[in-house]
Amino acid sequence: MTAKTNSASLLAAAVSVHANAGLIWQLTKRELTGRYRGSYLGIVWALIHPLLMLAVYTFVFSVVFKARWAVGSGEPQVEFALILFSGLIVHGMVAEVLGRGPALILQNANYVTKVVFPLEVLPLVVTITSLFHACISYGLLIAALVLVNGTVHGTVLLMPVVLIPYLVCILGIGWILASLGVYFRDISQVTGLLATVLLFVSPIFFPLEALPEAFRPLFLANPLTFVIEQTRGLLIWGTLPDWNALGVYWGVSLVVAATGFYGFQKTRKGFGDVI
Repeated sequence: MTAKTNSASLLAAAVSVHANAGLIWQLTKRELTGRYRGSYLGIVWALIHPLLMLAVYTFVFSVVFKARWAVGSGEPQVEFALILFSGLIVHGMVAEVLGRGPALILQNANYVTKVVFPLEVLPLVVTITSLFHACISYGLLIAALVLVNGTVHGTVLLMPVVLIPYLVCILGIGWILASLGVYFRDISQVTGLLATVLLFVSPIFFPLEALPEAFRPLFLANPLTFVIEQTRGLLIWGTLPDWNALGVYWGVSLVVAATGFYGFQKTRKGFGDVI
């Protein structure tokens, strides 16, 4: 049983998600199993990919470059790779939505003609899929931290506090891209480039403190910066979140989600004509 809503409010989006929870679960399972169907190892690849990434980053940055996060620090060489990996996980979540969002409706054109099908859940399925892969990567990161440090900070339990508003923001972006991708087919080229740009204008490969003062406001305006900094604090350094900034981030995420859902609902009536 599916439930479709024509309302464009964020409350209507929440009602739709609740009413179609079973459908969302089935679509997410199909998405995950379909991605690895036909391979010998199947969904085990979801574990192998981040494990190989972590191994490569550890070797390249700790062995080859002997990099340090803070100049002159006495941190273990492998810690730089773990700090880097934590930032890449955050980027990977939005990169998946940026990569798949524009073609989401086009790839599921058969659903557009089904009056009762809730198209608004498709971006949510992609968001959940990105979270699934991120959770596997975070699990590996935590295991690596235990292996290196012998323990993990208790602040790791606060990770959902930071990730949930980030997921809300990503979902809003997914709604925006899914609707725009129907009318502007070239947007997938733009989002692919944007994902690459975000990789280098986010504090993934370097700390914010290493930037000249003039460039810091630009990086702080990047929505990934806050999440990257807060997750590193929780996982790597055991610091509590910035609660005031988190409240602001929640507000921004809700605005992005509300705007995305409103635009999606207002443009979905023309999907069938364009496709």
